[in-house]
Amino acid sequence: MEPRSQAFKLPDSFCCLWVERLEDGTIRRGLAYRPLLELPPGEVLIRTEHSSLNYKDALAAAGHPGVVTSFPHVPGIDAAGRVAQSQTADFSPGDAVVVTGWEMGSGRWGGWAEWVRVPREWVLLLPPNLNSLDAMTYGTAGLTAAMCVQALLQHGAIPERGDVVVTGASGGVGSLAVAILAKLGFHVTAVTGKPHAISLLRSLGASDFLSRDQAEDKTDKPLLSGRWAGAVDTVGGRILTTLLRSVKHGGCVAACGLAASNRLDMTVYPFILRGITLVGIDAAYARIKRKAEIWSLLADAWRVERLPDLRRIVPLESLEPLLGDILAGKVMGRTVVELAHRHASGSAPNA
Repeated sequence: MEPRSQAFKLPDSFCCLWVERLEDGTIRRGLAYRPLLELPPGEVLIRTEHSSLNYKDALAAAGHPGVVTSFPHVPGIDAAGRVAQSQTADFSPGDAVVVTGWEMGSGRWGGWAEWVRVPREWVLLLPPNLNSLDAMTYGTAGLTAAMCVQALLQHGAIPERGDVVVTGASGGVGSLAVAILAKLGFHVTAVTGKPHAISLLRSLGASDFLSRDQAEDKTDKPLLSGRWAGAVDTVGGRILTTLLRSVKHGGCVAACGLAASNRLDMTVYPFILRGITLVGIDAAYARIKRKAEIWSLLADAWRVERLPDLRRIVPLESLEPLLGDILAGKVMGRTVVELAHRHASGSAPNA
């Protein structure tokens, strides 16, 4: 099928964050202009307006072998923008769209580029009341947070059953989970190792706060006092086992991270004596129908009103110092990568 009419004049080349591995194994990265024809195959060509910075993106920018499967590479697991060309009837030039997860930014080139080309199955129309800036303030982090909340609700969590807790609350997933749960009427306890994040988390709706040490039980007791009706865990390791041992009967823990550890060392007692549920969350490969459902919630019923307070907007060329910060756990909230300003300024290729 021939591409449908273009909504934008296509350039010969585009700017991106280029990651390459030299012959001696050294990883080198920086802004580069590449021919548009080098974009990977796909049915939908998108002019990127915004992307985002995620932990996985920083790993990709460092050439981490567990993330990047081949070089050269362009990171960016999220992208939002406008369709420029479409080889499918599902999209028209000018449509506002979003792409998150799948292999974008890991197995194939991602959203840290002025243009992306992806398979039709990865693309969703943005809800009418959600622009690309807000969409990328959510990004994969927002999808993950909302899927965690959805899991708690599906397993019977309601505000009347008691408090819920969110670990890693100052990060992207954690802060958005706090905001959504608070909007739904839950009494939310936020766990954070950053005392300076408490004011932001309180503005998002958190009622109580725990440090990481306070949230982690170092004993080997198979069960702890039932404290939580539900939990969203972005950390893993000992904190996750503490949550599982301290969730009330019939409660649920949604787990989506491993910043502390990928191990789970505990007994089965919380599962067989309290009937609790541990739900694993993976937003990257969620079915497209479910992603569409989550985007609709984030745009409407679960919309976070204080999104501007959560984000920092940086141009593509200013990302470098933030890559080490996010790997070191120094980044709060969400970082949105702006590509729209490059189109508006008419930046000329210099390849």
